[in-house]
Amino acid sequence: MPLLQAARRLRYGKPIVVVSGLPRSGTSLAMKMLAAGGMSTVTDGVRGADEDNPGGYFEDERVKELASGAATNWLADTRGKAIKIVSSLLQFLPPAYSYKVIFMDRDLDEVLASQAKMLARRGEATEVSDERLRTLYAQHLDKVLFQLRFRRCFEHVVLPYSTVLADAPGCAERIAAFVDLKLDVPAMAAVVDRRLYRNRSAVSTLAEPRGVE
Repeated sequence: MPLLQAARRLRYGKPIVVVSGLPRSGTSLAMKMLAAGGMSTVTDGVRGADEDNPGGYFEDERVKELASGAATNWLADTRGKAIKIVSSLLQFLPPAYSYKVIFMDRDLDEVLASQAKMLARRGEATEVSDERLRTLYAQHLDKVLFQLRFRRCFEHVVLPYSTVLADAPGCAERIAAFVDLKLDVPAMAAVVDRRLYRNRSAVSTLAEPRGVE
């Protein structure tokens, strides 16, 4: 363990494992893998499984309050556990804790297609064009990855969604090594269901993950 990380762990305790990414980027799948591996996950069960996420969302409503400036002392109880926090809220995490961030990276065309189908099923719509959303998302991801690299409270790994689906055992091993826990790797890999890969980009952009640390 690097000296700085060891010092932070002595000062701040066990790191909080954060699963993050854009909406519809595979964050729920990553949470499901961690839970299957035996890691405690922070969820409240308010949002149940549905057609868009048959395996469940693994969310906690308190996460939505991070941007409001509300008290974050509840985060102390999440140390040593996994919690899902959408990428736009990572900036509001206080530096009083250490975070190991598993960042899910999915082709933006696939993200947009998945979001569009989810909104259509709910009878909702967006007035922003796909082209504009793609640009905004790309800019947002650049800013988020910059934070992950240079904020001292963060350690991170970037996992392409399609790579998880193509090599579930390998990615499960990588996740277990990153969180530095003896997780049940075969069980983690077993929950990955390629049949749920329903919104694929016509052109694969899954070569190397961005910003892997």
